[in-house]
Amino acid sequence: MAINPPDSTCLPLQEKIAHNNKTARAIELIILSLLVSLLVYRLFTFKDQNQYIPWLLALLCESWFTFTWILSMCIKWNQCSMKTYPDRLLKRVNEFEFLSVDIFVTTADPILEPCILTMNTVLSLLAVDYPVNKLALYLSDDACSPLVYYSLVETTKFAKLWVPFCKKYNIQVRAPFRYFTSNSTLLEDDSNLEFQHEWKKIKNEYDDLYKKIEVAAQSPFTCDDPNSDFAVFCDVHRSDHPAIIKVISEITDLPHVIYISREKNLKHHHHYKAGAMNALARVSAIMTNAPLMLNVDCDMYANNPQVFLHAMCIVFGYKNDQDCGFIQFPQAFYDGLKDDPFGNQLANYYYLTNGIAAIQGPFYSGTNCIHRRKVIYGLSPNDKINSGNIRNEDSHKVFGKSFELRESAALILSGSIAKIENRTTCPSSLIEAAIHVASCSYEYGTDWGKKVGWLYGSATEDTLTGISIHARGWKSIMCSPDPLAFLGCVPSTYPSSLTQQKRWAIGLLEILFTDKNPLLLTLKGNLWFRHALAYYWICLWGARSIPEICYASLPAYCIITGSHFLPKANEWAFIIPVSIFAIYNVYVLWEARRQGVTLRTWWNLQRMGRVTTMTAWLFGFLSVMLKLMGLSKTVFEVTQKEHKLNYGDGVSDRDDKKAGKFTYDKSPVIMPGVVILLVNMTALVNGVLRLSKVHYSEIWIKMLELGLGEMFCSVWVFLCFWEFLKGFFRKGKYGIPSTTILKSGCLALFFVHLCRRFVQPS
Repeated sequence: MAINPPDSTCLPLQEKIAHNNKTARAIELIILSLLVSLLVYRLFTFKDQNQYIPWLLALLCESWFTFTWILSMCIKWNQCSMKTYPDRLLKRVNEFEFLSVDIFVTTADPILEPCILTMNTVLSLLAVDYPVNKLALYLSDDACSPLVYYSLVETTKFAKLWVPFCKKYNIQVRAPFRYFTSNSTLLEDDSNLEFQHEWKKIKNEYDDLYKKIEVAAQSPFTCDDPNSDFAVFCDVHRSDHPAIIKVISEITDLPHVIYISREKNLKHHHHYKAGAMNALARVSAIMTNAPLMLNVDCDMYANNPQVFLHAMCIVFGYKNDQDCGFIQFPQAFYDGLKDDPFGNQLANYYYLTNGIAAIQGPFYSGTNCIHRRKVIYGLSPNDKINSGNIRNEDSHKVFGKSFELRESAALILSGSIAKIENRTTCPSSLIEAAIHVASCSYEYGTDWGKKVGWLYGSATEDTLTGISIHARGWKSIMCSPDPLAFLGCVPSTYPSSLTQQKRWAIGLLEILFTDKNPLLLTLKGNLWFRHALAYYWICLWGARSIPEICYASLPAYCIITGSHFLPKANEWAFIIPVSIFAIYNVYVLWEARRQGVTLRTWWNLQRMGRVTTMTAWLFGFLSVMLKLMGLSKTVFEVTQKEHKLNYGDGVSDRDDKKAGKFTYDKSPVIMPGVVILLVNMTALVNGVLRLSKVHYSEIWIKMLELGLGEMFCSVWVFLCFWEFLKGFFRKGKYGIPSTTILKSGCLALFFVHLCRRFVQPS
């Protein structure tokens, strides 16, 4: 009997797929039971210890580790992913029904964030498979750089060739610097002479664009002509300048392209990226007012040309808007260093991300995210607002004094999508109104940054804004199409990786000291309890540094003083820490292998997890504590992004033998790691010297006296900081500065001196 295929109109546009997680749950429960057993053992044997300090410190640290393990278990208990079907969408929904999207690309420094990298992101977004009249691209330049503006103008000219070429031949990789690589061929249509001719033409045009931007970056811009487009950049400073808004493209075969540099003044706090995002939200509300907003970092190019179609599958697939407050795409990277030597490519967060997606939805990660404008405006799922209610005089307390902004907000909040989509006003006719809302004083006396827009109060404005959205009852969706929607560049040097990790630790910990504390939002808001635990897991990154660094110091302390913080090898309880260590590492390796991660990558993730916690996260924790005491202020540090020209010479910089080698600067961030390494080296040398004085027949007895577990732990810490040891003997940027080694050595000697003072007299 023949079975008729299901009608395409009945098939879902998206599916949430639950993953089998029973094996992982069982292993995690075993590890939890062992952790609890170790705590119970410590409590019952506490009174039998000669030196209670290491035993008490171990108890406190292991209690913390058990707590964080419980948090991660709660997150990973259920696993799910989302699958979308853009082919079904195209058959079922007409293009004119698609929602408009305002695209926000943010850059803050043309030196740390090379313009050619930003322009490739722009080109990839202009060339996506989506109706041109439904898109508008806004580039926020927080450096007020004429180089960025010039690059955008030239890029828009090139886009008039690049976009039709991509759509005509269905090019899949639409960022030119990735498409025109040394490995690129004419495989798309090798036999088509017309294609080959156009390919070469576009390639030459891109080479010219690249050279123009590179040449412009090498020489300062002159503003001698008062009638030129660059006259507005004369005598401006990146921290003190008027608002500059330029409409570069409109009513063409391209989406609107608009340059924005919000006003800055030394007397006004500009709130870093959050302030830039709010300026973008206000300017775009006046000019195009799309109901959806995509924000991407300048290095995150669109890797999947159907990214907006995948998003529309979710928008049209859910009948209840509450299930989709925002759509988060994964943060992934191209040309990552082999084996992830710095442990910063986020491969170890795959299962945690799937677990968070199964609760109230993924965290907002600050990039690769599509927001509903009404949600950013502070609307809750059950709020119903009529357009007339928002136009009263009180609305200026929420959105400010701009009549045009309040009108556009009224349309969004009342759900008047048809009126928004049918707007015919050109952005260039609204520049004056847009400049008004981009002024640095516009937000005073309004709810911007407090209840509306991206929230202020943390260096990680993304997580702070995301938790506020979840607390209002919204859910979020993780969309992971194949190929991935966006790819960016990961920090390729160790100092830049440390900068990024430190900023994350600072911003996440700051959230706990605001009114957006997850526990408060669970009690007073609509944040789910398990989701609050997930937020605690990430917000406590900085706080983890204290128990980690204490636990890493314990083996050295015990070896030097002849005490113990682990059960002795001849005690039955010794099997507990041994089992925890073995099962945990095998379990993490098993998870890594399921993702296709190499053994070397797994080891790098393991050791860098320890190193990062005791260096960057420790300084993040200390920075927040000093801020709370009023002794310092948070400084937002931009992560350096690198662009390497990897075509033409046939050799990629990633293939360079020096790629992935640790480099160091004079930053004190690595100093705690160097101290821990020196302390454990001293302890191991001390232990070996003691063993060398013992007859070989008594070595085992002496090993038990020194502590077999403590010796092994000290060796493990030593291996985790192996790269630091190599930095002692290297020169130039690959060597740790002698001043850092000297300061760390003094601290290590001080620690050893303190340890010896605690030695019990025999």
